Amino acid sequence: MAAWNQATSRGGATACEARARTNSASNAPERVHSTPNPAFRADVLAGLSTRPRAIPARWFYDRRGSELFEEITHLPEYYLTRVERSILVAHAADIAELTGPAAAVIEFGSGSSAKTPLLLSAVAPSAYVPIDISGEFLRESAAALADQFPELPIYPVEGDFLHPLELPPEIGDAPRLGFFPGSTIGNMSAAAAVDLLRAMADTVGQGSKLLIGIDRIKPTNVLIPAYDDAQGVTAEFNLNLLHRINRELDGNLPVSAFRHVARWNDTEARIEMHLEATHDVSFAIDGHPFAISKGKTIHTENSHKYGPRDARLLLRAGAWTPVAEWTDRDGQFALILAEARPVPAAP
Repeated sequence: MAAWNQATSRGGATACEARARTNSASNAPERVHSTPNPAFRADVLAGLSTRPRAIPARWFYDRRGSELFEEITHLPEYYLTRVERSILVAHAADIAELTGPAAAVIEFGSGSSAKTPLLLSAVAPSAYVPIDISGEFLRESAAALADQFPELPIYPVEGDFLHPLELPPEIGDAPRLGFFPGSTIGNMSAAAAVDLLRAMADTVGQGSKLLIGIDRIKPTNVLIPAYDDAQGVTAEFNLNLLHRINRELDGNLPVSAFRHVARWNDTEARIEMHLEATHDVSFAIDGHPFAISKGKTIHTENSHKYGPRDARLLLRAGAWTPVAEWTDRDGQFALILAEARPVPAAP
């Protein structure tokens, strides 16, 4: 998992209302009196009608989902944030030297309390532009960073960075440094990841740079606990998707009839998260009936892991040329600095 409050169906700019904290063991359907997001509705209805069932991970990030993911990043099992932060600390001066001063930092996702301040302190940017679909969480994150960097102009953009976006005109012609931490790119298939990288290149423009975190393949005794922690926070995060469906799409999913499952798919080199039915269940969403048999699952997230060459090839396919790469001492995780350059038509 990675922060898709740092990613998306981000199908167009949308507003997110604050969500009340819910108990994942409850079966009571929750209601909000607001217009349902049509993209959310379409993805849920289509995802539950296909086989195997799957709902895009971008819909984890309502208000509560964003809060839970922030909790996950502080768990002892979730090595990604801790290791990536250590790389930023160790190589901040190198990153600053290669990116230059006075760039506008464009973060694809709301600012992380653990990592974004490190980058902003290192590169002395002229402006900071966080882009996220979770509107309220975005504004709160921006406000928190404004307290830490009172002289830094901050321009939050609520929208879908899976597609090219217009950046705030206030940043002018400043050099642009994209920031995409947390190995969020791993949530996507290779084809979708390439599309996203090209959209990012279109957003920031040729000659801009991107600092991206990419998780490495490693033993399953490290990977599985990172996505199935002992405290059950990741389970609550996964189950919160069902609460959101009940609240926003007039659903009556029996949440306690599902359990969180994390598994390693070696063929696809990815962690998968599923919601597994513990017994036969029937329910309705927006008037559409569904049934799931015991043991069947709803696939909610992938987190692909990459070898060093795989990661560099992915970036090149996405119109980014790697410039520098840094890892932790154990080679668990990589931060790669790349530059947006045209994709060559031929060798």
